[in-house]
Amino acid sequence: MEIKFYIPRWGNRHLSWVDFALKAKQAGYAGVEANLPIDEEEKKSMFEALTNNGLSWIGQHFETSTVDFDDHLEQFEIRLYALAAAKPLFINSQTGKDFFTFEQNSKLIESAARIATETGLLILHETHRGKFNFCTTATVNYLHKYPDLKLTADFSHWCCVAESYLQDQQEAVNFAINRTAHFHARVGFPGGPQVNNPGAPEWIEALDFHCQWWDAIVQRHLALKANTLTITCEFGPYPYMPQLPFSKHNVSDLWEVNLFMKNFLQKRYATSAKANSLK
Repeated sequence: MEIKFYIPRWGNRHLSWVDFALKAKQAGYAGVEANLPIDEEEKKSMFEALTNNGLSWIGQHFETSTVDFDDHLEQFEIRLYALAAAKPLFINSQTGKDFFTFEQNSKLIESAARIATETGLLILHETHRGKFNFCTTATVNYLHKYPDLKLTADFSHWCCVAESYLQDQQEAVNFAINRTAHFHARVGFPGGPQVNNPGAPEWIEALDFHCQWWDAIVQRHLALKANTLTITCEFGPYPYMPQLPFSKHNVSDLWEVNLFMKNFLQKRYATSAKANSLK
């Protein structure tokens, strides 16, 4: 199984698409995860830069935010259709609202499933604060209702919501792992969705918990004999990245943090995949 690492556009918007794509290629990423620009010139720059550097693209949806449900559903569908037409590898969607009813969020999930069928494109739903799958118990209810529902696992959000490392919710976490097709490698902790530096020794407990979940995702894909697993190293900018007071300087270099995460997991799973193949 080949594991491919992606870098988010999020946190790198100070770079032009030309510079960002080249930097991502040189750092060894297979591609980028990004939303579809509305501006036509930026869209052209994005696809030219990706093509010129041999990078693939995971489409990201996060823009639909209106609280009026009918408008929300309409805008949601417009964005998914636009993403699908641009032919990403797949779509990762931040779907719904935590305060929408179960029935309303279900309509959004069903709409995404219909669009996926119509377009032939996989649509995943990212576990995310503020969305339909903001915590374990809410997510499990939808997973039971929709056997084909697939997730982008970002368990850093759940650590923040639950104010724990989910030690008492392992059954629900396992359920989510079994539906995970892609994951975000960001390390959260009981006080927030992102530690300031995953390589720092004071965060070893947080990293270890996330590695247990990520290892389980990798092992499941190996057991299913999947050809590829995608991982986005998704540490983000302020307010995810803490800043020093007054100066507003980031406490860690965001690019280097994501690069650490990629290199750490590449080494970890190169050994894991080899060991599995020898069994």
